[in-house]
Amino acid sequence: MRLAARRLLLRLPELTDELVAKIRDTDEAYRRMVPTDDHWQSVYEAMRDGIGAILLPRPERRDLPQAERTARRRAEQGLPMDSLLRSYRLSAEVMWGGLIDVVTEEEADSLPVLIRSATKVWHAIDRQAIAAAEAYRRREAEMFGRTAERVQALLDALLEDRADAALVRSAAAALDLPELGRYAVVITRLPGRPDHGDDAPRPTALGTMRLLWRMRPDYEVSVVLLHDADMEQLAEELRPHVTGCAGISPIVEGLAELGRARRLAELALRTCVGDGPEIARLEDRLPAALVVSQPELAGHLSGAVLRPILALDQADRDVLLGTLQAWLRCEGSAMRAAGQLYCHRNTVFNRIRRIEQLTGRSLARPLDIVELTLALDAVRLLPVT
Repeated sequence: MRLAARRLLLRLPELTDELVAKIRDTDEAYRRMVPTDDHWQSVYEAMRDGIGAILLPRPERRDLPQAERTARRRAEQGLPMDSLLRSYRLSAEVMWGGLIDVVTEEEADSLPVLIRSATKVWHAIDRQAIAAAEAYRRREAEMFGRTAERVQALLDALLEDRADAALVRSAAAALDLPELGRYAVVITRLPGRPDHGDDAPRPTALGTMRLLWRMRPDYEVSVVLLHDADMEQLAEELRPHVTGCAGISPIVEGLAELGRARRLAELALRTCVGDGPEIARLEDRLPAALVVSQPELAGHLSGAVLRPILALDQADRDVLLGTLQAWLRCEGSAMRAAGQLYCHRNTVFNRIRRIEQLTGRSLARPLDIVELTLALDAVRLLPVT
């Protein structure tokens, strides 16, 4: 074996040519993903170290580290692991054939001895293949982690309004999303959300819409590629999946506008009261969104308009504010408001008159209705100070 190994090393370039040709002729992945020069050099080094291992004591073997280096490079190039492992089977055939040729030419009588050594040769190549497979998996796992981190970073940059033209192009490629398209952002607040473990974006689909989620400790954000769907469809498709409160932005026309969409979705979410389930579309909550976006001014408005009611004892105050809210929600219908409040419609009229007297506003005047509506939203949505 040692004599054959020394002779075989002298034929190394020819063996390398043979093996590279066999691999590239029968494996399209190698032809597409591994440059010929790179492939030839790695095969040459692998066969040199593999054949040389026969001449060295086991602790000094260099073939396994070389197999690991090649495997890491092939993982980076995107070569399938099946192709990599198949190349080791072919290398075993070429190397064994070369050993037989050398012995046949120089010491034919030693062929029976060589055949008895076949198990050792194949075992050595199997060890190389195992080392390569383990290195390939480790490198693939490392790259997947880096890729996931990069995707997360790109998505965060879009949502945080830090996207320039180059970043938008990179994000479109990494996320497999069009730069221009109909997008919306959904922010969901999930109190008591169970731990999902991995916070990487998770793509899902709702009908024809594509969603890419981004997990956060207390909420999650979804970028929605709407395609031809409208906002009503989005809200309807989300409803079975929302256990807390969700805010939905208006439609924006591309990835570069996702930062603005995220801010508007946050505003929509802030118009929700309680833990839900509730879905708030910003376009349906514009007055309330205006209130939460200007809390200082809204607080001043509520004090100026509703101070006499807010000064009442809690039970009386809650009755009047609840009646005003029902009246506004029922578009001024005392009958419908009475049904919601479980009282007679005359009771509703009496309470409305009292509200008008206390506030000095009339629910027959549009401007006064606007003030009362915004002031009531401020009381409902802003923290008590």
